[in-house]
Amino acid sequence: MTAKGWQKALLRPDTIALVGVSDDPLKTSGRPLKFLRAAGYAGKVYSINPNRDTVQGEAAYRSLSDLPEVPEHAFILTGAQFALDALEECERLGVPVATVLATGFAEAGAAGAENLARLSALTGRGKLRVLGPSSIGLANLHHGMTLTANAAFAESDLPKGGLFVASHSGSLIGALMSRGKRKGLGFAGLVSVGGEGDLAIGDVCMAALDDPDVTGFLLFLEHMGHADRLERFAKEAARRGKPVAVFKLGRSDEAAELAQSHTGSLAGADEVADVFLRACGMARVDSFEGLLEAAPLLARVPAASAPRRGHVGVITTTGGGAAMAVDQLAGRGVEIVPASEETRARLRAAGIDPGNNRILDLTLAGTRYDIMRSAIEILRSAPEFDLVLVSVGSSARFNPDLAVQPAIDLIDAPGHPFAVFLVPDAPDASRRLAGAGVPAFEDPETCADAVAAALHRQTPSLPERGAKTPRGEGRTLDEAEAYGRLAGLPVADWVALDADVPVPALPFPYPVVAKVLDAEIPHKSDAGGVVVGIDGAAALAKAVASIRANVEAHLPGHRVARILVQQMRAGVGEVLVGMRRDPEVGPVVVLAAGGIFTEIYRDAVMRLAPIDIAGAKEMIAGLKATQILDGARGRQKGDLDALAEAIVAVSRLALAGDVIEAEVNPLMVLPKGQGVAAVDALMRVEAE
Repeated sequence: MTAKGWQKALLRPDTIALVGVSDDPLKTSGRPLKFLRAAGYAGKVYSINPNRDTVQGEAAYRSLSDLPEVPEHAFILTGAQFALDALEECERLGVPVATVLATGFAEAGAAGAENLARLSALTGRGKLRVLGPSSIGLANLHHGMTLTANAAFAESDLPKGGLFVASHSGSLIGALMSRGKRKGLGFAGLVSVGGEGDLAIGDVCMAALDDPDVTGFLLFLEHMGHADRLERFAKEAARRGKPVAVFKLGRSDEAAELAQSHTGSLAGADEVADVFLRACGMARVDSFEGLLEAAPLLARVPAASAPRRGHVGVITTTGGGAAMAVDQLAGRGVEIVPASEETRARLRAAGIDPGNNRILDLTLAGTRYDIMRSAIEILRSAPEFDLVLVSVGSSARFNPDLAVQPAIDLIDAPGHPFAVFLVPDAPDASRRLAGAGVPAFEDPETCADAVAAALHRQTPSLPERGAKTPRGEGRTLDEAEAYGRLAGLPVADWVALDADVPVPALPFPYPVVAKVLDAEIPHKSDAGGVVVGIDGAAALAKAVASIRANVEAHLPGHRVARILVQQMRAGVGEVLVGMRRDPEVGPVVVLAAGGIFTEIYRDAVMRLAPIDIAGAKEMIAGLKATQILDGARGRQKGDLDALAEAIVAVSRLALAGDVIEAEVNPLMVLPKGQGVAAVDALMRVEAE
């Protein structure tokens, strides 16, 4: 079936078969029929139960083959073995899409692996698309299709709207729907993708992308599997102006287990996911409530074309309430800025005392419609703000016509986007704001979470990145081999020596550093394999002997065969530059404060690789250590232009399909105009 055909069959089928449906509507396998009927689904529903003539008062069929027509969508409610048999029957009959409720696949040991292999072989033939396994189903509320076993869909008056939810977790679609209903949000569709044996979240969202009922997306992610499909969807969603909010949990140890470098430690699963989601133009929130409450705000805050901190102006009728939100915003990298003198003059002209603080406190002015409206209008038109936050105190509960109505009346007027933070419990005000589409928050943490996510969202900036997934653990190169792969990166002069022969004359002057040269010893200092400050041939011979003794004591039975001798270079400072091919999202480049304490400093900036000079300079600007490298407190300035070129050179390794990870640490930043010099390197490549 065509792509368009399976997309329709997934989300808007005209015929549905429920395979293994129960006669008991209270059972998990009985709920889908009950929910479809309650929602007024207008298409045909066929019940398949080989043990009954009727199910919930409707005629039942023995098998899919007995149906009078081929259904567009089959929801298979049986156990894993019977589900696989049913899938094969779907394939024979030409059913375009099937959803599988059953567990017993990737999570079920050897038997589950066999089931998964059978499923993969079936979907690999390309005739049938499968949602699941472990999918609790999906719903298209505008189509009346509640094809789910999630008990939350027993609720009456399901809230229809423009949000499309896709979740790895099945139970969460019900939680999001019910919580959203309480907040006045409406949904176009909700999908549990389960184990992504075939269709992934990116595929499902792509299927919904051109639905005119869908205005935005909420994603609940447990991992970053199938990131390439998510990336394709994100690009298209941004192109159509449909914002995407993401809440991600779950941390994979896979990356840490494979990494041997500081880069691997810094580029952990969650850090990489954050960089990836940002580059995809998605707004990542840190809280479950924030996922829901960010949606109305994202619809009104355009994505930035370049990184922005976010300048927020605050209006409040309660100083303490505003302070709670301001503290939370500052902790998330959002800047609360005061009104300019021009804006203050406009406020005075409107009869509003602007005061001398960063926030506009209207507490003493009393709650008045005209004052609140004028304040919002003036700050929304002021160029110093990206967004205006209106914090409302007890008047939100007792005088909403005075405190909240101005926001409702102005929500669609020209000006910067704004949001309302309700300090007290004010359910009536909350409902009124939600009904008017005003972004509103009832918790300072959630408010800050959503505002920061919206302001920090950027338009997609995804480079073409070569091979994404490393094959196997690969092999580690020794330092000399790694230098040979660092094309375009200056390396301090070095020579490899045979540890068993007398020290020869060096092709460069002393002082030098001597290091064990062995691919099996990536962290040389830990094994006592480094001696610095060597000032002559005799000292070098002594250093070689010391390294051999230290390493052989640290690793009994290990023989040191080669020593790398390198000219010592002094610089303004040292950094780490690394590239790592993440197993889920692909290659990333890392810039960090360098040296042996890199993980302790945790001063690092990450981007998807490869990057250009402009991207490298953005990374340098984002590093705290840059202040030192750029001449802080009278220090000598470093060559930051050369550093940017070095970052680009390392990131370019992403285009070499066999490099799994590479790291230069430290990279010495020399005085301005003198460049940079690599004085250590680690690289892991795919085994041949």
